[in-house]
Amino acid sequence: MSDDILGVADKLWRGELTTEQISIMGHFGGLVEVTDDVAFLPTFANVSAVSTSDGLLLVDTGSPFVATLIHEELRRWTDKRLHTAVYSHGHIDHVFGVPVWEAEAATNGWDPPRVIAHRHLPRRFDRYKMTAGYNAIINRRQFGVDDLEWPTRYRYPDETFVDDHHVEIGGLGIELRHEKGETDDHTITWIPSKRVLCCGDLFIWASPNAGNPQKVQRYPGEWAQALRRMVELEPEYLLPGHGFPVVGADRVTQALTDTAEYLESIVDQTVALLNAGARLDEAVHSVRPPAALAERPYLQPVYDEPEFIVHNVWRLYGGWWDGNPATLKPAPESMLAAELAELAGGAGSLADRALVLLAMALGAEERQASDLALRLAGHLAEMAWLASPDDQGIQAIRHRVFSTRAEAATSTMAKGIFRWAARESGSPSA
Repeated sequence: MSDDILGVADKLWRGELTTEQISIMGHFGGLVEVTDDVAFLPTFANVSAVSTSDGLLLVDTGSPFVATLIHEELRRWTDKRLHTAVYSHGHIDHVFGVPVWEAEAATNGWDPPRVIAHRHLPRRFDRYKMTAGYNAIINRRQFGVDDLEWPTRYRYPDETFVDDHHVEIGGLGIELRHEKGETDDHTITWIPSKRVLCCGDLFIWASPNAGNPQKVQRYPGEWAQALRRMVELEPEYLLPGHGFPVVGADRVTQALTDTAEYLESIVDQTVALLNAGARLDEAVHSVRPPAALAERPYLQPVYDEPEFIVHNVWRLYGGWWDGNPATLKPAPESMLAAELAELAGGAGSLADRALVLLAMALGAEERQASDLALRLAGHLAEMAWLASPDDQGIQAIRHRVFSTRAEAATSTMAKGIFRWAARESGSPSA
């Protein structure tokens, strides 16, 4: 696809292709030189490379799974040594390629590459070590990879910075700037002479990953501010951490501005409800991004969802409690499920009603009615299973309900969790 990367990007922008047809998270392969001496390599997490007289600058280095492939692809473009790698942030799909380049440098007698990142990034690696078990579980669930093992060895940066940092390689001036958004350790890389901006995951050709239900706090308000500061740079090439390049000053400005407005609207609506004394439930079911922005081809909920962003805004400004007094000090879920099953005439009654709601959802002509019926079916199937987890008939119904929920979901987050619940229920023929 190397010759078609920019062509695909153009078709996505025009709506001739969709991010459901072309995954923003796939390993596409190939490489394109977006402007003189600047290459873009799309993988699970993209890598951007800049060739200078003193060697290569890499912005991000890839995941453990494709680091060697990335090196091989870049070696078909240039034989220059890796001089400097910048981590846009510390997520593991962006930071695991350096050892491949270090081994090459040792073999060839070259100076080893240096790694630069924001000051907060080493703390992320420390936390990843501490919570390796949890991160293995949630990423298996999110991506459906049952044998995924979370790494506990990391290539820490040689050099960190706080707010802004100027780097010069082979006479090329490079500006690094800290921003908060998806993470608290994000670095954007700006190359003024080439009008190239590497933004990490602050733009990913999808609804921003500002709500991930299984991950630590995101910062949607600060994220929007970061996007607006990026617009002020007047870039002509936007090289994101996922998805495809955005080429042309007008398109870059629109992509960044639209994403900022999208986030600002969700934040403003949620905070207004907080200030009015609403419960989280009201916010989740009423806050929506502006309709025109929700239609943009680069803001589709294919990875994260606006509904999940609401949760993160609430957690950031309002704490973890949802406003329901019953959930402040709740009973064990299994005991509540048993009580409701008793009132309904048994756990089987809850499960049977879940099937009725499932049929209603599948038969509904209106999308909202179908979605609400699916949500209710999920509640009842889960309660039935909690009340009677060994009942094979209930297991089969739970499997069916959450399999259907996964099929109906748009985002990687929701699909992963619903598919995990279906697998946990056992075989559908049970």
